[in-house]
Amino acid sequence: MVDIDTKRWLRAIVGDNNVLDTDIDLRLYEYDGGVDKHRPEAVVFVKTTDHVVKVVNLARERGIPFVGRGAGTGLSGGVIPRTGGIMISFAKMNKIVEIDLENERIVVEPGVVNLDVTLAVQGQKYFYAPDPSSQRACTIGGNVAENAGGPHTLAYGVTTNHVLGLEAVLPDGSVIQVGGKAQDPVGFDLVGLLTGSEGTMVLVTKIILRLMRQPELVKTTLAIFNSADEAGNTVAEITARAITPVAVEMLDGVMLRMVEEATHAGYPLDAAAVLLIELEGLKEAVEEQVEQVREACFACGAREFRVAKDAVERDLLWKGRKNAFGAVGRLSPYYYVQDGVVPRTRIAETLRFIGQVGEKYGLTISNIFHAGDGNMHPIILFDARKPGELEKAQHAGEDILAFCISVGGSITGEHGVGMEKMELMEKQFDPDSLDMIGSFKNLFDPTCLLNPGKVLPTGRGCMEIHQKPLTESNML
Repeated sequence: MVDIDTKRWLRAIVGDNNVLDTDIDLRLYEYDGGVDKHRPEAVVFVKTTDHVVKVVNLARERGIPFVGRGAGTGLSGGVIPRTGGIMISFAKMNKIVEIDLENERIVVEPGVVNLDVTLAVQGQKYFYAPDPSSQRACTIGGNVAENAGGPHTLAYGVTTNHVLGLEAVLPDGSVIQVGGKAQDPVGFDLVGLLTGSEGTMVLVTKIILRLMRQPELVKTTLAIFNSADEAGNTVAEITARAITPVAVEMLDGVMLRMVEEATHAGYPLDAAAVLLIELEGLKEAVEEQVEQVREACFACGAREFRVAKDAVERDLLWKGRKNAFGAVGRLSPYYYVQDGVVPRTRIAETLRFIGQVGEKYGLTISNIFHAGDGNMHPIILFDARKPGELEKAQHAGEDILAFCISVGGSITGEHGVGMEKMELMEKQFDPDSLDMIGSFKNLFDPTCLLNPGKVLPTGRGCMEIHQKPLTESNML
């Protein structure tokens, strides 16, 4: 429990204006971009690594759970404080510490917004590759925690492929440095282990990122289809022809109509699906690949193939894609986003199954996803004001994720497991594998004070120890 004395100490560490504890303030921190909620007992805005260390030490000494938070744009409940306690906000740790273009590196604090990394270096013709749809709001610390992806990670990889080093605070208050600016640091790959650990092992306080040079030429194309099956099959066909675009995004008919009405990006309202395909690189290679992609699209039944004629048209097409989630509000007051992964060859089959799930539960499900790597994002529309609709949406999501596993896929591609999908981990992994995952959590956080009740299924995690006094036997 965060009592009055604890709050007094928190204010002594970070200042009076950097602690929130009123009911109306705490309501703003009880949720993320998903559907689950739980309120913290205090929110603390840290500005330095030393602040983090002192808050963690205070929480540890008093046996209070704590969780880190960035922008709160996550979609799996990763920052929701399931057992209350202290929420450590990194919103004010938002400085770009160093730009090292000679070595193509940038060092940032966790509260730096994803897009601001690219904006800081684009004048020198560099960019940061991982680009989640929420990149105008999401922060690098959250991206590291969830190993975020984005449309352009088909060719460039996800966050872990661009994180070279971390500074982090352990749950015992010690500060570690792992990795560095070097391409291949010595020792165990602790950067790889901690990137994607969903804020359950450490609190990241500094990140070294890889920068990329802007390509010579970028071409954005739009392939239009009269059936979702044809669009899904086209993705596999492009891969079979040994073409690797930097992005292949798919929108089905339900989604593209919502997006077009909201953004006027130029998507055809009568289509069953579109593929947004982007290629970049050397001028000659890109121009040749555009023609190869055109042939692949028509071979699979595309009715039309467009190439953006300039940067304005290209930006408009991407505006439609990047603002898609906001457009959903035109049709439904609530929606629930899933994040399963399937092999590219099973995309068409998976889309058919998603349609069947919608019929089963009487819900509209639209699809917009990273088709190039099979990362499905079915958006389940529902009205939480109607009794039972939220539960139906959640059951629909579980059915879809179970199907993804059955065809050789995964329950998450970039949103993380969090608290939303933890019970499905038993479908994804055998008991020995779950025990191994738990052993990593216990190694870093033996008292289970950092973000308890996440990732592992009920009974396999350590949240239960906060429902009874801590003893030596239940700390391990």
